[in-house]
Amino acid sequence: MATKWKIRLSGTGGQGVIKGAVILAEGALIDGSNATQSQVYGPESRGGSTRAEVNISDKAILFPKVENPNLLLCMSPQAYEKYSKDLVPGGILVLDGDVGAGQEIPGAKVYRCPITEIARENLGSDLSANVVALGVLNGIANMVSRDAMIESLERNFKAKIVPANIKAYDLGLEAAAKIEPYTV
Repeated sequence: MATKWKIRLSGTGGQGVIKGAVILAEGALIDGSNATQSQVYGPESRGGSTRAEVNISDKAILFPKVENPNLLLCMSPQAYEKYSKDLVPGGILVLDGDVGAGQEIPGAKVYRCPITEIARENLGSDLSANVVALGVLNGIANMVSRDAMIESLERNFKAKIVPANIKAYDLGLEAAAKIEPYTV
């Protein structure tokens, strides 16, 4: 496990990538790691490209922004086009469904998973895709304990929707265990 994760979650405004980053950073803090979280979105946040970033480290974090992530999630084609070029050589690239198909970054370790489809088919809505994505990311990279993530979910969602979000997170963990990564 890396001692420092530089994570960028990207997608289209409204997909919950910012909320996902908040939950991930808080989970890392609960686990006792150092963490920062930041986000970038413009006035077109609903429907336009958006990104949120998380640093997780066992050492002090001196700069809160992520310029070159070593773990990148792209949940929309627009996000892939805009943010994929920043991934460090040999970094982990997690793609939702067919995002970026045929355009994968050479040298990246690519994990392709139907994140939004998993949320839609198992929870009846795309709204939990961000939490499914957190399960996928953590299943791949093992950054935060499951207990800490569950506590973070409980802190960040109203009690009546916590069970659905725990299910979404666990579905992501299960999906990650089945993904065969590849390098282009």
